[in-house]
Amino acid sequence: MTFSITPGALFSLDAAAAFGFGPNTGRPAPERGVMRLAMVTDDLSHHAGVHLSQDPDGTIVASAESDAPPDVVAQQVRRILSLDHPGDEWLAVGTRDPVIGRLQRAHPGLRPVLFHSPYEAAAWAIISSRRHRSQAASLRTQIAAAHGRTFMLAGEQVHSFPLPARLLALEEIRGVDRVRLGRLHGVARAALDGALEPGALRAAEPQRALEQLQRLPGIGPTYATLILLRATGVTDVMTFSEPRLPSYVSEFYGLGPAAASPEQLVSISEGWRPFRTWASVLIRVAGDRAGLTFERS
Repeated sequence: MTFSITPGALFSLDAAAAFGFGPNTGRPAPERGVMRLAMVTDDLSHHAGVHLSQDPDGTIVASAESDAPPDVVAQQVRRILSLDHPGDEWLAVGTRDPVIGRLQRAHPGLRPVLFHSPYEAAAWAIISSRRHRSQAASLRTQIAAAHGRTFMLAGEQVHSFPLPARLLALEEIRGVDRVRLGRLHGVARAALDGALEPGALRAAEPQRALEQLQRLPGIGPTYATLILLRATGVTDVMTFSEPRLPSYVSEFYGLGPAAASPEQLVSISEGWRPFRTWASVLIRVAGDRAGLTFERS
């Protein structure tokens, strides 16, 4: 199947492909103008391999291999790339807030790139807990190659994570201890029961969604926040548990040597509405790439 997405405002596929986090840790440098996705689709019954490119006019062109309904794949790709929200409204935040505007210009076309789904984000949380990110990324790839589906996308093999039903059926996984396997089974059951449906989590009151996610074995406040903010497509949920954000905000907003206080974060972030989540991600990316230091709590 093929489909196209018109971003409606400045968007860079190169920036999206270079967006490094979680499972992308340690991967090779991305090929310019191209992005590859291999994922469990939102219906939780199929895989999809998607090759993305960007035309000179900014249009995103997708070529996908999947047995899932085309609209399911297209909608999921839009969410993953944060292309399911008006880009002009995001740029308007930078017009109101000069700091955000400066960072938008310094990182043109950058929007948050999300986990493929809350299911895959929750599985990543279990896999990566108490592991170095590069080791966790390697283990996730190993699990996907052995028990998921492999796609050949523009000459490159990309592995998709196992379907929840397949994950639940596995009695052992190389490199995964019994406790962690049980927690992965819990994630698979929750997904099949509808507890990790992205639209429902996005529509719920944030605190209630976080409490629901923390009912999963092995998912505490930090990983629940990760799943909600980085897998559902929310744009305006603010978290104060991100350890780097207070220091980066203090640096970019000229607040002095100390990290921004909770009260300062609340006041400053009011100007980011309705994109407080996106603004937080932009500040985190900009601070990391600038090599800023941060206070550890």
